[in-house]
Parts: sequence; structure tokens; C-alpha cells
Amino acid sequence: MIGPPAVHNGGSAPGRPQVGAEAGRTAGPRGSLSDMTAPLFVTRDQTLLDELLRLAAAAEITPDIAGDGSAALRGWAAAPLVLVGADLAEEVALTAPPRREGVHVLAWGVVADDLFRTAVTLGAESVTALPRSGDWLTERLTDVGDSDRPHGLLVGVLGGSGGAGATTFACALGQVAARSGPTVVIDADPLGPGADRVLGLERHDGIRWDALCQTTGRLSARSLRDALPRREGLGVLTWYAGVTAGLQAFAVREALSAAQRGHDTVVVDLPRTDDPVVEEMVSRCDQVLVLVVPTVAGVASAARLCARFADTSRFRLVVRGSGVEPEQVARATGVPVVARMSDQRGLAEAIDLGLGPVRSRRGPLGRAAADVLLRLTMTRAAA
Repeated sequence: MIGPPAVHNGGSAPGRPQVGAEAGRTAGPRGSLSDMTAPLFVTRDQTLLDELLRLAAAAEITPDIAGDGSAALRGWAAAPLVLVGADLAEEVALTAPPRREGVHVLAWGVVADDLFRTAVTLGAESVTALPRSGDWLTERLTDVGDSDRPHGLLVGVLGGSGGAGATTFACALGQVAARSGPTVVIDADPLGPGADRVLGLERHDGIRWDALCQTTGRLSARSLRDALPRREGLGVLTWYAGVTAGLQAFAVREALSAAQRGHDTVVVDLPRTDDPVVEEMVSRCDQVLVLVVPTVAGVASAARLCARFADTSRFRLVVRGSGVEPEQVARATGVPVVARMSDQRGLAEAIDLGLGPVRSRRGPLGRAAADVLLRLTMTRAAA
């Protein structure tokens, strides 16, 4: 038995919409819907339709529109989300569409009692009142817009010891990855040098963590990508200089999710602090790279760091410099070595000039970053 649909009445009331119906696409003959991932709006109520199109524009998607029950039936099964206006709910119910998930009945203003009975007949999940539930509906539409995008590779970078060069290597990974697709470096360490400073993006306009930590609700991939400081294919999410506030779990989850939906590669510069938010970020990574300086102290510190984590199966070591042999480093930490590189001459100068750490593909950082990314890509493709 199907229970009564839920009622959504939350969210703030926006102003009167000014978007016309031409912003959507009309459902045509059977099989002619323009985009199998487009939500379906079923209504002839112009006020309701204008509001739905405004919310769709905020979610950065273009819906298909059906103006009667027959047109709705043609697009019913293919659409990932179906929104049926109260004005056509009974007409659509008479066509006996197949039961499916993701159907919601919408009313403008007050919800009439008999609308619930019609919604049950349609198999709807909820009866929603607009404009009060605009925020909730925008989140649902944003989910639809992002659902067909493949998630990017998520790589975490940790310093095995202080001064190991984790931020520098994270930025080098970002520079190299950006040559082949959209990339973002996420700076999760408020006490670090600042990924924007290392990449030469500190004077570029864009949002930082403080803005994200003050927002709520679903964050779309395009919104994040367009809002970040960026040079060509490489963006960065970091902190304003002097900010020492910690990360908030909800902001981290939204940022990582949106970053993966909107970029081919996401590199996270992780702090060495023992914090539940850091643990969660590590658990989300496809692979975690630990930068190790091969001295006795550096290896001992890296071993302690790795021992903090119950599962290190996705951990790999990047050894920087000479000293303790890579095989011994691997035995001491219990983590395999994926790359070894020498120190790069002129690194500080390149960063001071705003060029980023990778000045040449043939330099130690460029070669090591390219080798690691190639291995990660091949491993992911084989999985």
C-alpha cells in the first residue's frame, strides 16, 4: 500500500519570478524528448511554471515541459525527476502512468486537501507548496543536473613530517593534471603556506573557505568551478591569509562533492592534525600520497602518521631527496613507495615569481607528478 505523500513547506519565499516559459523545452512526439537527463515539468499554470523555470535556472539545468496528460505520459519514464502541477495532476492521473520514483506534485500557495488523494493515485513521493519550498526543490534539481557527470579523481596529499613538501607536491599535481582536464587544488590546511600563494593565484578573485562555511544547501559543480580563483584549467580553494578557523564538516562534504562533479582531478592538501574532518576527507580519497623526507627522523614521523589510520591500503609514499633507501622507508611505514624525486633547484624562486612549483615537464616535480597521475589513471581505469 502506498502511504500519503510528504508535504514540503520549508525554505524562504522568493520574489515573484520573471522567467518565461520559453526557458524550457516542450515535450514533442514519443521518443523526441531532447535530453534523457532533463527533468519533466507538467503544468499549464504560468505562475507555477515561471517559478519552476527560475529554480531550474538556479540549478543550471534546462527541463522538458509537458502541457497536458498525453505529453506527460510520453516523457514520464525517461525523466530522472517529474514535477506535476496541481492544475494537471488529476488529468495526468487519468492516463494511469506507470509507478516510478522521483514524482512530486506541486501547488502554488495553498495545498488543497483533494490534491493528496490525486498524488497518491500518481504514486507521488510528496506534495510540495511553492514558493515556500523553493530551496528544497532547487537542491533536487541540482542533484539531477549533476547526476550524469562522472566523478573526478580525488587525490589526498599528506606530509609525512613537517616541511616534507606536501603543499608543494599537491600544487605540482594540480599544475600537471590541469594540462589534460579541469583540475582543482583544495587547501584543507589553514596553517599551511596557502595553495593559492604557491600557485601564484593569491591575487585572483574568487571564493575562499570562509564563504563556503557560511553557506547552506546543495552546491552545484558549475557554481563552485566558476567561483574559485582560477588560471586556465586550474582552480584553487584555500584560505585568506591570516585565517586560522577550522574546517566545518558540512562545507567539506559539499566542496569535495561539487569539486569531483565539476573537475577531472581534485587534489586535497591535507593537514597532519588528528581531526575527524581530516579522517573523513582521507576516507573519501581514491588515493592518499604521503610525502617522506628519507632521514631517520623523517621516516619515523611518517611511520607514526601512517599508523594513525586503520586502513592504509590506498596510501602510497612519495620520497623526496636522498638518504634512507625507498625499500627501507616502505618497510618502516608499511606503505609502498610510488615515486622518488630529487630536490628541485630554483623552486623557491619559481614560487616567488608566481609561476607555481612546476616550471618544466622535465624537472623533478613535473616528472614525479606526471608519473603518479599516470599510475592513478591506469589503476582507476582497470578497476
